[in-house]
Order: sequence, then C-alpha cells, then structure tokens
Amino acid sequence: MNHLFPSLPPIILASNSPRRKALLEQIGLTFQVIPSQVREDPSLRLSPVMYAEHYARLKARTVSETYPQALVIGADTIVVIDEEILGKPSSAKEAHSMLSRLSNCTHTVITGVSLQWKEAELEETFHEKTLVTFHPISNDEINYYIDNWKPFDKAGSYGIQDGSSFWVKSIKGCYFNVVGFPLATFYHYLKKIMKKA
Repeated sequence: MNHLFPSLPPIILASNSPRRKALLEQIGLTFQVIPSQVREDPSLRLSPVMYAEHYARLKARTVSETYPQALVIGADTIVVIDEEILGKPSSAKEAHSMLSRLSNCTHTVITGVSLQWKEAELEETFHEKTLVTFHPISNDEINYYIDNWKPFDKAGSYGIQDGSSFWVKSIKGCYFNVVGFPLATFYHYLKKIMKKA
C-alpha cells in the first residue's frame, strides 16, 4: 500500500540500480523491481536531454508491455561535459579518462524519467538537470578511487554518495538527481498522473 497515493496501481521500478531503489524506499513508496533488459547505444545521435529521456521511456515501455496494469518507472542518468555524454566506463582506463576530464570542471548530470501506466493509457516523461563542480583531482586520488570504489556501474565513473564526495566543490540543483533519481520532480509528476487517472 502506498499511503500517500492509496489509489495508485502496483508500481514497478524498471531498474536494478540499488541507489534508485533506496531513494524510492526513502519516500515510503511500495514497489517491485523488474529491471528492463534494454541496452544503451552510446553512438545514438541525440542531444543529451533527448538521449536520457529516450532510454528512460524505452526502459519503462519494455516492462510496461508485460505489466500493463502497473505504473512502471524507467530512468536513465548521464553525465555531460562539453556536450559529450559520459556513460558507464567499460574499464579502469576509461574510468580514469572520464574522471580526469571532470577534474576542476563543472559538468551536468541529467536524469530522464518515464512513468508509464499502459492500462490507463497514461505516460509522463521528463528530465532533471544538476550542475556539479569538482575540485582538482590528482592521478593518485583517481587511481585510489577506481581501485576501492570500482565505479563501473555509474555514469561518469563516480557516485556522489561514495568516496568521490570530497571532490565536490559545489552543486546547483537536485542532489538526489546526481545520485540517480530526482525525487521532488518525480513526486510532482506522480501527483499529475493521479489527477489524470
């Protein structure tokens, strides 16, 4: 039972991200985790915002096709610097390269979110942007971080809630968006869907 929204259908999070799961639990939402099997294509020629929204929508849609009676949440988080999308690193070398680029710079974290309830023919897709500025990071600090935190499941090769937190000089926007899910904006769209239902 979702106490804030007792009339909500069953909710499914189409992501195996432990961070998104923890954030939704943090606001007292009851849901099931059924990860989407969608694989992202980093060569897809879309703007960063369109890219994040496209994959959020696609992830939600693939799960929604099987569970039309549920409200499915799809999400995709990317890190953008100089208009280039930094996804999840495939190796320690790539992680090192990404973190070197983020050192002493400001980058943008974009999370696309799609809420889909097929049975009710309802969909809301949106995005959130947060600006993050890092202090200078040394090679030793980068190597230590990669060795100890192994950020291979994180866009941009870092998780703001872990050992990279002391690199953060400033944040402009939603902190939770950088973790992986913009809670306040999500809550706004959840209310919007319930008004339409």
